Amino acid sequence: QVQLVDSGGGLVQAGGSLRLSCAASGRTFTKYTMGWFRQAPGKQREFVVAITGSGDRIYYSDSVKGRFTISRDNAKNTVYLQMNNLKSEDTAVYSCAAGDVLAVLVTSPRQYPYWGQGTQVTVSS
Repeated sequence: QVQLVDSGGGLVQAGGSLRLSCAASGRTFTKYTMGWFRQAPGKQREFVVAITGSGDRIYYSDSVKGRFTISRDNAKNTVYLQMNNLKSEDTAVYSCAAGDVLAVLVTSPRQYPYWGQGTQVTVSS
């Protein structure tokens, strides 16, 4: 079992930055691929980025590549999402997720059994 707690969301102007954090409980944190997903009102949940347990592979969606950076600190059981040059279309509830996920399936939310509660990110234009 893994419990995840998201934090760091807020209101920011377009072009600004935010850093999200996801703190995980449990001793098996390094076992899991960690992903960030987002869901805007009226839209389906969307894959943002994922990082493998060791941190050796990272997968970004095209929509955030070059603007967002994921990292993890396995000593602190925490994963971070640094979001720069935010756009209004980035507005959504962001949730971290954990799972023992095959690389080819990292973009599928169904592959992640553990989820944070979500944190709201609002970008004003």
